[in-house]
Amino acid sequence: MKWWNSKIRVFLLTVVLCLSFVTQANAQSEYERRMYNYQTRWSKLIPKYTKVQFAGGMGFLSLGGGWNYGKNKQWETDVLFGFIPRYSDEKVRATFTLKQNFIPWNVKLGKDFSMDPLSCSLYANSVLDGDYWASAPDKYPNGYYSFSTKIRFNMALGQRFTYHFPVDKRRTRKSVTFFYEIGTNELYLISAFCNSYLKPNDYLHLSLGLKVQIL
Repeated sequence: MKWWNSKIRVFLLTVVLCLSFVTQANAQSEYERRMYNYQTRWSKLIPKYTKVQFAGGMGFLSLGGGWNYGKNKQWETDVLFGFIPRYSDEKVRATFTLKQNFIPWNVKLGKDFSMDPLSCSLYANSVLDGDYWASAPDKYPNGYYSFSTKIRFNMALGQRFTYHFPVDKRRTRKSVTFFYEIGTNELYLISAFCNSYLKPNDYLHLSLGLKVQIL
């Protein structure tokens, strides 16, 4: 009988140890899953490319980064900071631009080159200066200014040309893209419709840029 009780104790101890190991393994596995999900969510916030853009209704020169996504990476969101130099105004002014791009299709041009025949952009630009305002100050009569002097809403169409670095030469960048855009803003567009004497160069602006794909 003592021999039988000893067997039962060993069996029960074995079961407890096994359950303990399984519970610990599940807890560790759950922790690893949580950490993986946590790191994955934060990694999505890392910009996938850097971009520099000249003109375009967002200042003399703008620099920033962004994210491309979608099944074929056809969507982009840019965050850009720029400046208006002193010679264009009485003092240097900083600008901020939030830009959304859509690239419908891509055409291969040989092994390492490609072209985007069309890019479509919508973006809002703001001058980061107290001299500009989103709504007219009280000193102006009601309705005197119907538009904000601080924020401009822009639209643009353009094309892109990309060089894709061979896999063995990718160190800090994946590809480099040159692009140009022709655009306007809501004020210029209204002026163009209301004033037939205006020419395209009065309400359209040309922008040049360079995008370096990192991830």
